[in-house]
Amino acid sequence: MPGTRDRAAGALPDPVRIRLAAAGAAVVTVGAGLGLRAVAAGNVGKYGGDALYTVLILALVVVAVPRATPLTAAASALAVSWGIEFLQLSEVPAELSRRSAVARLVLGSTFDPPDLFWYAVGAAAGWLVHTAAGSVTGRRAGSPGHERCR
Repeated sequence: MPGTRDRAAGALPDPVRIRLAAAGAAVVTVGAGLGLRAVAAGNVGKYGGDALYTVLILALVVVAVPRATPLTAAASALAVSWGIEFLQLSEVPAELSRRSAVARLVLGSTFDPPDLFWYAVGAAAGWLVHTAAGSVTGRRAGSPGHERCR
């Protein structure tokens, strides 16, 4: 079949594989966050959890949009994290958090300015991992076969 060899040798991975890898990364990230909270107290657990929160959002962005570039996925995750943090300046997340444990985990309840920095750390870490994963799988622009797979 024409082009089959080219696709197998250096083409972009299919969206299903990308989604599965991103879903696996999301599960690992949740596990890391729960593990961190179990063993680390104080600021280490809190701010490490903030960074992992953004990494989780980045993984979910890739699940939803498997062809998202690392920069787009990281910027989207950072925007969502910051948006939720700034939403905490209102009473909405606090009220929802009082009613639901899930809302407390997702939305938090109180604005904390240092969280903004740690979300950026998580976005940068996620960007690095996504970029490295893309270079290993040949997803980078300019990789062999990239132009043929658009």
